[in-house]
Amino acid sequence: MKYLILILRILLAITFLFSAYTKAVAPGYFEITLMDQGLAHDRNFAANMTRFFIGLEFAMGVFMIFPFFIKKLMVFTFFLLSAFTIHLIYLTIIGDNENCGCFGEMISMTPEESILKNIVMIAISIFLYKKSSEKTIHFGIPLVLSIVIISSTWVYLPIPDHKNLPFKEFTKFEPIGRVDLSEKNALLAIFNLDCDHCQDAARELAQLKKVNPNFPDLYVLYFKEGATTVENFESLTNSKFPYSLIDVNTFFDLIGNSPPRIYHIKKGEVKNIIDDDFSIKIKSIFDLN
Repeated sequence: MKYLILILRILLAITFLFSAYTKAVAPGYFEITLMDQGLAHDRNFAANMTRFFIGLEFAMGVFMIFPFFIKKLMVFTFFLLSAFTIHLIYLTIIGDNENCGCFGEMISMTPEESILKNIVMIAISIFLYKKSSEKTIHFGIPLVLSIVIISSTWVYLPIPDHKNLPFKEFTKFEPIGRVDLSEKNALLAIFNLDCDHCQDAARELAQLKKVNPNFPDLYVLYFKEGATTVENFESLTNSKFPYSLIDVNTFFDLIGNSPPRIYHIKKGEVKNIIDDDFSIKIKSIFDLN
């Protein structure tokens, strides 16, 4: 029995550590998830919430490795996971089937999948609470370590100034859902669905992607002024990229003298603006064949 208890405790610890890691490698995605789910009212508050949860999960994972205060830790784990599960049930009821963000962008999970995962973790925490012996050390040690671990998250993951991030308002792209462009090394294309030059550029980019496995992520902002739909555009150009629709004012703010225009964005900054010779310039920027 003691080996089963040890194995389950370590597995639970690894799950929390992995969850913290997946959020830490791309905190912006969890930030926009919190905003989209109504848990944070703005990006700055979401950024602070994200760092708190990353630190909390990391601290819980670390403490579960050691056999101290296991019963108290399992009680906390039970209530924390129960609160998350109630929120996930609410998301399911309102029909939100996007990635819940539990494992960041690394492992996409719907609310239903995450509920099942939490039920398993809750069951393990109940089992460990009942079967584990309670070993203690001075309570000040885990308390101080928790404060240090959680506080250090802001040091290792400083909050950027989101006010000046370009394209910060574009956080959803069909059909993939939430995207945090501030953390991408990617391309953002501005296309008019009825524009012949835009259609030519889309064909060119689709072909370039087809022959280059290292082709960067490309997102498209479409402006629709005529009868051509996104589906028509994709069929005509044999292309399919994540997209969002924009209005006329945004379109003219983002293009140059005429469409199409492609932005190379990296970590929230515009590194290059491409208005012609798309394949040649993209190959040069990303070192493609």
